[in-house]
Amino acid sequence: RNGTTPKTVATQVGDVSLAVPRDRAGTFTPRLVPKGQRRLGGLDEMIISLYAGGMTVRDISHHLESTLGTELSYETISNITDEVLEAVAEWQARPLEAIYPVIYLDAIVVKVRDGAHVVNKAAHIAVGVDIDGIKHVLGIWVQEHEGAKFWAGVCADLANRGIRDVLIVCCDGLTGLPEAIEATWPNATVQTCVVHLIR
Repeated sequence: RNGTTPKTVATQVGDVSLAVPRDRAGTFTPRLVPKGQRRLGGLDEMIISLYAGGMTVRDISHHLESTLGTELSYETISNITDEVLEAVAEWQARPLEAIYPVIYLDAIVVKVRDGAHVVNKAAHIAVGVDIDGIKHVLGIWVQEHEGAKFWAGVCADLANRGIRDVLIVCCDGLTGLPEAIEATWPNATVQTCVVHLIR
């Protein structure tokens, strides 16, 4: 019976005005929207999804304002997207299984925003097929160019994360790559990817 406190919360359907009840002793704690919270979870996921799709922080801010009527500062959006970096680093360093019958190694050139410029970089991807036949992305490494020396580092990283043995490593015909693979897994068979073989 002590009235309410007005509060505006940013959600994925736009801004929502709330009237948070007050009590005399100040012991009431809202559960759906905790004290101090100005955004609901769904909005954070939407921002991360837009960022993953390649939109800049400014583009996301403009998109939220034009579609939802929600105004968020560039700093707030940047803080939301930075929260994902910790999870990405954890995923990139996770332990792997000891044996993978097949591992595919390849690089794809992607456009990456680097400061104020968009540049081409090679995204090195390692995909492993486990004993049950299920594919797993073992890691993604972004580098300026694709090279056997860098792949040797990738193989060493995979071995350090727990891969003791591989039966077949499928890759392109990059000079020095088979030697880099054999230095890490001496018993592995290096097989040229069918697509590269046809080329």
